[in-house]
Amino acid sequence: MATANTDKIAERRSRVLLGPLPDDFLRISISPQQQQEAADRQAALALHQQYISGSPYIANTLGRLSITVAQAKLTKNYGMTRMDPYARIRVGHCVYETHTDPNGGKNPRWNKVIQCLLPQGVNTISIEIYDECSFTMDELIAWATITIPQQVMTGETHEDWYPLNGKQGEGVEGMINLVLSFTPTPQSYIYTPPPVMMVPTVGSSRVATPVTVYPAPAGIQRPPVPVLSEQEYKQIEEMFPNIDKEVIKSVFEANNGNKDGTINSLLQMCE
Repeated sequence: MATANTDKIAERRSRVLLGPLPDDFLRISISPQQQQEAADRQAALALHQQYISGSPYIANTLGRLSITVAQAKLTKNYGMTRMDPYARIRVGHCVYETHTDPNGGKNPRWNKVIQCLLPQGVNTISIEIYDECSFTMDELIAWATITIPQQVMTGETHEDWYPLNGKQGEGVEGMINLVLSFTPTPQSYIYTPPPVMMVPTVGSSRVATPVTVYPAPAGIQRPPVPVLSEQEYKQIEEMFPNIDKEVIKSVFEANNGNKDGTINSLLQMCE
């Protein structure tokens, strides 16, 4: 009898110490940025599947743009130690990254040459500089949107320092040194790209290979965009309550309206 009473007292104490468990106990919680990166990976995998099945991509491009990301001079070193900066460059729907400059601090050097196709209607380059972190999310340090100089489009090689925005203010976070050149090609042609790689998540090794999305050319009818029915959407939403609605829709479209494929992709995202 004494042993039974002791067990009951121990059980009551454990309940008092633990308290009521939260609704999201043992439920995986991911940030909107991580959700979007996971959706990008699933879209890239879907594009890669189309590539290996032999479907050619048809792209309307102005030509080949060469971007040399040489170095940067930043205003401030954020954190207790020297920063480990890397740069992320977006041209149209394609994203590229440089390697990380360990202990680069305020004066990182990359000398990374990026060759990419310049789609019609795109005349800017978006640049972001991050500090790579080991145990937390990589910190965005500086950013800029750069208009491609007109002399580059006429065949000249152009080198310049461009101001960066950041916590210090617009245009005062530092400067980045770029070398730009352009080689024109026929405006419309059939192009089969290399295997598509996804933009990596924090903590993974990065490869400067783009997530590539090409618009359909004029005169070619786009395939209908798959539509998620209200009933199917509610079923998937109940299965994944922590994933944003727009992420579910984008993963559904990337899987060409395949419900089972969408669920499998979302399960992989949660893992």
